[in-house]
Amino acid sequence: MPKAKDAEEELASFMAKFTPEIASHAKAIRAEMRELYPTALELVYDNYNALAIGYGPTERSSEAIFSIALFPRWVSLFFLHSATLPDPDKILCGSGKVAKHVVLTSTARLKDPAVQTLMREATARAKVAFDPKGVHRLIVKSISAKQRPRRPASNASSANPANSANPDDNGGSAKPAPGQP
Repeated sequence: MPKAKDAEEELASFMAKFTPEIASHAKAIRAEMRELYPTALELVYDNYNALAIGYGPTERSSEAIFSIALFPRWVSLFFLHSATLPDPDKILCGSGKVAKHVVLTSTARLKDPAVQTLMREATARAKVAFDPKGVHRLIVKSISAKQRPRRPASNASSANPANSANPDDNGGSAKPAPGQP
């Protein structure tokens, strides 16, 4: 089992595959998530389509409540059990029956009242709650041998997912497993 420092170094190497802008953005989002959920376990999946960092109360990916996913041109916050999550402001994107997401155009988006409401509701509805006495750990759960490019093609039109033909399209046809975009 890797030590915490080793897991941090491994995560840093995964993030380094992305552009400096995406890596920096993801680091800031991760810092904010750590502040919001200090006892959450961070579960790292360096998957085919994206680098995902799940936030949950246990090591079981099925109990993760959120994940952030790094794509070549943006970072999204996934709500992993969003099927019954009320979304009065209609900010959740995606057609998944289990997980939906919000594109994080900036770290400040995490503090948007609509996003905060969804996050509170998601944690309140979680099967297993975050333990207020828990201890944070970073755990690298899987690394896919084959991965899509982590940087946009040189002819990419923009770093803004709203300008892509389909902002919900992560560039692949495979549907992600819960907690693993």
